[in-house]
Amino acid sequence: MSDPFRSDGPRIEPVPGEPAATATVGTERALLIADYHAGYEAGLRDDRGVDVPSHAPERRERLCSLLERTDPNRLVVCGDLMHSIGEPGGAERGELEVLFDSFPSTLDVTVVKGNHDGLIETWLTADDDFEHETGSTGSVTVVPGDGIALGDNDVGICHGHTWPAPSVLECDVICLGHEHPCVRLEDDIGGRRIERTWLRGRFDPTPFRDRPEYEEISWLEQGGDSSPRVVVVPAFNDLVGGTWMNLPGQSFLSPFLPAGLASAEAYLLDGTRLGPYESV
Repeated sequence: MSDPFRSDGPRIEPVPGEPAATATVGTERALLIADYHAGYEAGLRDDRGVDVPSHAPERRERLCSLLERTDPNRLVVCGDLMHSIGEPGGAERGELEVLFDSFPSTLDVTVVKGNHDGLIETWLTADDDFEHETGSTGSVTVVPGDGIALGDNDVGICHGHTWPAPSVLECDVICLGHEHPCVRLEDDIGGRRIERTWLRGRFDPTPFRDRPEYEEISWLEQGGDSSPRVVVVPAFNDLVGGTWMNLPGQSFLSPFLPAGLASAEAYLLDGTRLGPYESV
């Protein structure tokens, strides 16, 4: 799949067939994922009484295969690395410890806190304990959910459940998760299937203009092609469901979507362009 944003700015390149993308930021290559939701099956059992076998090994193998395939310097998680909203439980923490132990030992990891990530920073970045448990020598950084700017305002990363930090909105491209975007496709004989999608377009300045924290951001007055490009990343976890982009009455989860989209198109994971998400 080629980069749909033909510009001289930062390059965000979706990995064909996968809910992940690479980003070249300065001299660093990053792999971007969102909504891993480690421990999801335990959450279903505890919260809803639904017994689903753990898919933790499959998730881990898919991510480790992607790391081997793309060879990044850094893994960036756009929120919801874990599933429980409070402190991670035994199964969830165990899944993440095995996951991190499977990473290349020098891999740096940046986690933007999602609404499900609770108290993840209380143990994920506790250097002595975590490095002892996983053997990792790469850095592990947890940042607030309003996000972080990578490079020289090249790529902004946030989760999407809260308004982005001003530094994120000043970036050329903004990547977020939280929505788990997907479409429901139907064939001529009534067959239906759900497909995860990328959602890509440009921001509309309208919902951001009245917020005082953004008053110094120049593109809010200009709009149009001066607005940042936006990429809504599909959920890495294929069990979690999501927002159906193409069904009437579906509400977005983010406080700034869909009002914050001047335009956006949906793409399947294999690169198929579906066109404007509202008319798929």
